[in-house]
Amino acid sequence: MWYWLFKYVFMGPLLTLLGRPKVEGLEHVPSNGAAILASNHLAVADSFYLPLTVRRRITFLAKAEYFTGTGLKGWFQRWFYTVAGQVPIDRTDADSAQSALTTAARILDQGKLLGMYPEGTRSPDGRLYKGKTGLARLALESGVPVIPVAMIGTDVVNPPGSKMWRFGQVTVRFGKPMDFSRFEGLAGNRFIERAVIDEVIYELMQLSGQEYVDLYAASLKNDAAAEANPAAAQQPAARIPESAAG
Repeated sequence: MWYWLFKYVFMGPLLTLLGRPKVEGLEHVPSNGAAILASNHLAVADSFYLPLTVRRRITFLAKAEYFTGTGLKGWFQRWFYTVAGQVPIDRTDADSAQSALTTAARILDQGKLLGMYPEGTRSPDGRLYKGKTGLARLALESGVPVIPVAMIGTDVVNPPGSKMWRFGQVTVRFGKPMDFSRFEGLAGNRFIERAVIDEVIYELMQLSGQEYVDLYAASLKNDAAAEANPAAAQQPAARIPESAAG
């Protein structure tokens, strides 16, 4: 109930006023059954405008930090992300990353729509970055269609790094469902998974008009953080296999 109240009463009208969302290709989203909505990722607002435009409920995987805050603020944030359709996942190591894929598979087994960002993180500069193969493995193991979604203008309404939202024009553009049944039984083959995710990213590039960068967005962010704080960059960090991310 809270999801629908949040969507149509509390936040929907405000989001519509701010972003005047334009929707294209909505007929490509199935009215029932499981599917993966694979979206580019420009801003936090993506996770609000995408559900706003789709009649069915969308479930996203969100980092566990959104659900572990303390005090009144932590409670509100946990409630907010829960009613917005977010499911917490731990991304600190390989075991937890695999657990995230297991959680995603369970959501699809229930016939739900799963929202995923194949780049693994928000774009640092508005360009489209290399995809993580976790989405590809999930699509191959589940056999569900992948629907590419281009979010356009969300970074204007919700500029990265800013707490203030602005007026703008948001476009949500859905592409035709992608069928990877020709690769049935090949989940776990890293070359096939790379081919699949590259195909998804190519469709996103065509839909969004973004410039493509053959690097992981997270790597670029880590490099920038290292330059800003060299001492912290020398500390060892857990490595998550890229096949289990995104």
